[in-house]
Amino acid sequence: MVDSTSDQLANLNFSDVNSPNLLNNLPILSPHHVDLAKMLVRNGQIHLFDHWPQPGVDDDQKVAFFDQVARLDASYPGGLVQYIKNARELLADSKAGKNPFDGFTPSVPTGENLTFADDNFIKYEETGVKEAKNAAFVLVAGGLGERLGYNGIKVALPSETSTGTCFLQLYIEYILALQEASCKLAEGEPQKEIPFAIMTSDDTHARTLALLESNAYFGMKSTQVSLLKQEKVACLADNVARLAMDPENKYRIQTKPHGHGDVHSLLYSSGLLSKWHDAGVKWVLFFQDTNGLLFKYHVNSLAVPRKAKEAIGGIAKLTHADGRTMVINVEYNQLDPLLRATINPKGDVNCETGFSPFPGNINQLILELESYIEELKKTGGAIKEFVNPKYKDATKTSFKSSTRLECMMQDYPKTLPPTARVGFTVMDIWLAYAPVKNNPEDAAKAGVEIGDPITHVFNGQEVEVWPRIVWKPKWALTFSDVKRKIGGCCTVFQNSTMVIKGRNIFIERLSLDGALVVDSIDDAEVTVEGSVQNSGWMLEDIDHKDTSMPEEIRIRGFRINKVEQFERNFHEHGKYSLKP
Repeated sequence: MVDSTSDQLANLNFSDVNSPNLLNNLPILSPHHVDLAKMLVRNGQIHLFDHWPQPGVDDDQKVAFFDQVARLDASYPGGLVQYIKNARELLADSKAGKNPFDGFTPSVPTGENLTFADDNFIKYEETGVKEAKNAAFVLVAGGLGERLGYNGIKVALPSETSTGTCFLQLYIEYILALQEASCKLAEGEPQKEIPFAIMTSDDTHARTLALLESNAYFGMKSTQVSLLKQEKVACLADNVARLAMDPENKYRIQTKPHGHGDVHSLLYSSGLLSKWHDAGVKWVLFFQDTNGLLFKYHVNSLAVPRKAKEAIGGIAKLTHADGRTMVINVEYNQLDPLLRATINPKGDVNCETGFSPFPGNINQLILELESYIEELKKTGGAIKEFVNPKYKDATKTSFKSSTRLECMMQDYPKTLPPTARVGFTVMDIWLAYAPVKNNPEDAAKAGVEIGDPITHVFNGQEVEVWPRIVWKPKWALTFSDVKRKIGGCCTVFQNSTMVIKGRNIFIERLSLDGALVVDSIDDAEVTVEGSVQNSGWMLEDIDHKDTSMPEEIRIRGFRINKVEQFERNFHEHGKYSLKP
């Protein structure tokens, strides 16, 4: 509260403020709120006060409005003034139909192509495990699973149905397994803990923390985990960047997510990057899935082969007419018109390999920490934004609904100088997206004959159903680990399930037609061989509209009926031979 309305007016220094609603309410505002009001008025946001009643009515909500404005101002680099300025520029470009890649010519960039199980692949896997102790992992987890038909957080969903292990548990178990394996390879060096940061949002923060705490952080020390909460940004009502009011609350600005590009500014402002650097961290791996590692560049993007016009961004080298170059992700809806306008009138087409020459970006990034910190000192972590308004008609004067500025974490290279080494690594699609094998040819390289899939329809979608083979990360991190623990001459029939939950379990001359579960402590060594035949675990169709089923089951369209299995647990030290 301040002493008088005249003092407030003097502080505002606005003789032409045409908002009696705001002026009448000045006495209830703090000095900081008055400064925010001044900022809003000066930046064309006087409409926010059009419906404010006289002092004494809804005063608490008026104060809460400015508290929200303060949060929006503090959470955006340069504050709301910069946000509004950026919005006006981007909205003007959008209305004018400006091409964001005007002046750039695309070409296929240079990167690494890894062939599963060859010598080069094995070498890089080993390098990745050795370097893992010098890495920090960052999970972007700000979204809910609403588009999947799931009301919870995505990381709480089962990563697979055989064990029900959720994604967050799987990520943590892989990081811990990498931590142990990497430190074992560093003989004579002190043990190191791999840091793990999770970017959350208002939608996911409390539930992510609850999931971690209720499960004792899935075996990871709580001190290794840092949660960084992303704030939303203000919505825009029109082409002049007037902030949109929440349709359900006239004292609240409507907000929406800003995009996962905020992870860079959050890491910088939190001080985590400097803390990691002081602890000897060399690499930062951003991920939305579990994948192999490759450490070679300032920036390395994990990529997969993509079909032309497939709805996944393509990695391209862009060369400007003035000589500037950058290697960057180009969204699929921009890549085809860019190619048509520059080097290929046919646009995005497949080459002789059957895939587009521009590999698909899957948002797995590895950054060299030292150069990353130096770059963020210049930018504060701000990532080049874009806006995608949905116009009511061709005049582009009004929106169907409010819009906002967005940013993507993979656009970080746009801020880098031309001298930066930016590359990518292409891996097979099945390998880049899943930690288990589901490919018969590649499984054969490890000494396993996998049954052919059958085609089934779940929730109206036709899918190939393979045998289910699941293992804990501590059993095998690399292809070499898998090959070392499988003795060859093994057969897994089509409708079979195998779950491996121990570190030292070895499979030799096994014929599996059914379900097999082996669980052992780390000090037990178990060799499994012989023939297992039983009724197994069956996939049963369910009606996705059946609300008696949990959401995570309904969205898959099936459940597992564990009819019969051969299961053995080994909880004491020793060597065991399991011959069913």
